[in-house]
Amino acid sequence: MTGLWGAETRKAIENFPVSGEPIPREVARWLGRIKAAAARVNAELGLLEADKAERIAAAAGRVASGELDDQFPVDVFQTGSGTSSNMNANEVIAALAGDDVHPNDDVNLGQSSNDVFPSAVHLAALDRIVHDLLPALDRLAASLAAKARAFDDVVKAGRTHWMDAVPVTLGQEFGGYAAQVREGRARVEGTLGRLAQVPLGGTAVGTGLNTHPEFGARVRALLSRETGLAIGPPADPFEAQAARDGLVEASGALRVVAVSLTKIANDLRFMASGPRAGLAEIVLPELQKGSSIMPGKVNPVIPEVVTQVAAQVIGNDQAIAVAGMQGHFELNVFVPVIARNLIDSIRLLAAACRLLAERCVDGIEANRDRCERYAELTLAAATALNPYVGYDRATEIVREAAATGRPLREVAREAGVAEEVLERALDYRALARPHARRAAGG
Repeated sequence: MTGLWGAETRKAIENFPVSGEPIPREVARWLGRIKAAAARVNAELGLLEADKAERIAAAAGRVASGELDDQFPVDVFQTGSGTSSNMNANEVIAALAGDDVHPNDDVNLGQSSNDVFPSAVHLAALDRIVHDLLPALDRLAASLAAKARAFDDVVKAGRTHWMDAVPVTLGQEFGGYAAQVREGRARVEGTLGRLAQVPLGGTAVGTGLNTHPEFGARVRALLSRETGLAIGPPADPFEAQAARDGLVEASGALRVVAVSLTKIANDLRFMASGPRAGLAEIVLPELQKGSSIMPGKVNPVIPEVVTQVAAQVIGNDQAIAVAGMQGHFELNVFVPVIARNLIDSIRLLAAACRLLAERCVDGIEANRDRCERYAELTLAAATALNPYVGYDRATEIVREAAATGRPLREVAREAGVAEEVLERALDYRALARPHARRAAGG
């Protein structure tokens, strides 16, 4: 389709030849949704002819559907209020709605770039989180929880400071990963109420100049009915116009998820290292050749992808934080770069969570023999001897076992520890669940 835009969009194309990357398609589509709702509300308020309003709404609906994504060519690095993209939307919709439709007087009636563009960014992020990221986090948490159940009886050495620690089960570790993901989901979900607060109706500076006093509330209500999203008014119109703290907060929650995914993915690839010269406690699904020169090599490709995504999300958050600082007086003029990075982070995290669940975690197998061997080898199991022989004597036993390479049990027996104490204290499965034994009356 040839360009439907007009003079203002052409000027922006010429003025901003920066990245070759347009605004996120989600933001462009939400501009369409807002313009459609605005036209219908303006008709209800008697400010726009009904026929003209419906033609505007129909054209804006085509934008919202994604049919006209190619009609938004303005570079994302543009004027900081998003004015060029707002004008782009006005011109495309006006061209489709009819010769009697003016992009500013009709399509933009009751609006300003300063309230419409950030509203589109907020709602695009809200929409993607609710319908894409949260389900992906749920999927990953469920996959990890299923493995926690499957590996519940696989005892292994715990590790702290990268050193052997007292025994745990593989299931306990996977249960911890599932909890991390669920906590991350809760953190993200906790930002949604403020993300849903949009400044529609504030126009240029938050006062609502040139708009009907009921316009903002009616448009928000209509958008909520149409999308099912709980879109609300701002806590204060001037805060909502001048600052983008809701977007910064949402990005911060995404950063926490990225940090969690890094921890989980790194643990998985460390546990899968080997298969002969590493830990080899688990086996990851084999997805592709791991080397162009070493036959049979298999790499932890999905955990590597996930950690790369996390690095990008953390970088995006840094850019968003800097951009969020640029709210001066009545307006933040870094909204397009916030939009670019926030939508990118949401999209990347959702894809990474699905990949990690479906192409990695679901297919993980435990190397039970290796795990149990490590549980028996860990000298930190001597911790359980403390109540019987004391810390200092237990330390002597550990040092002797480490120096000679002999089993901990053998050295402790030679040191005079009674057999019944050894049976009780060095039960590796019981060590992983000390309170379960106590609760059972053991």
